[in-house]
Amino acid sequence: MLWHKAWIETRWRFWIGLALLMLSAASTVLGYPHLLKLLPMVPDAELSGELGRQVREALELTRDYRSYIWSQWFLKNMSQLWLLFAALLGTGGLISHSSGGGTLFTLSLPVSRHRLVGTRVATGLAELFVLALVPALLIPVLSPSIGHGYGVGDALIHGVCIFIAGSVFFSLAFLLSTVFSDVWRPWLIVVCLAVALGLFDQVFPGLSRYSFYGVMSAEVYFRGGGLPWLGLLASAAVSVAVLNAATVNIARRDF
Repeated sequence: MLWHKAWIETRWRFWIGLALLMLSAASTVLGYPHLLKLLPMVPDAELSGELGRQVREALELTRDYRSYIWSQWFLKNMSQLWLLFAALLGTGGLISHSSGGGTLFTLSLPVSRHRLVGTRVATGLAELFVLALVPALLIPVLSPSIGHGYGVGDALIHGVCIFIAGSVFFSLAFLLSTVFSDVWRPWLIVVCLAVALGLFDQVFPGLSRYSFYGVMSAEVYFRGGGLPWLGLLASAAVSVAVLNAATVNIARRDF
């Protein structure tokens, strides 16, 4: 019953997120041949400084299909869109006004608050796992249709990294939902934090591969290194700590 209730509360966010992510993945793949046709029309502008370096790097990444998928999909489109829904799935917890009278009904059930929170968190993480893997696996499925190939292993690695690192935002949104009784304040706070981390990468591009988004997109792996184990372990540890704080908040709260 608890699993079903958690699913009913979040299913539309999940289905909308899955549909948008899959549409974005399909457009990224199917739009590549058209982008290649436009590349010769790009003027050879001699830009100096950091801006020039970024423009040249972007053009070079676009000419190789695997690099294009990483830079346009895993680094940008998927990471950004996935984070929006990770934050959205984390909001609307046990004390949300959006649940109407469901809060008192749920808390009156003969189960502990720890189990209530655990079920809600597990449901959200399961949904996020699907949102990370299914759109990622759509890339190798669609790639042959445009005459290119993309490894299933690469897609799985990038999807898992997005899930583990990005779960920090789900956990933070869930914690804030134990403080605020509305849906939008926790979501906006988490989105603002995501934007701030993105700006950090722009200000310090040399550290981008070791930043939060660098771990999410597995930039070190893409550039020929190993998996970002330290970043993944740190993200998992932060998620566990934040979710534990949310559980304590719910357990101590007097409804």
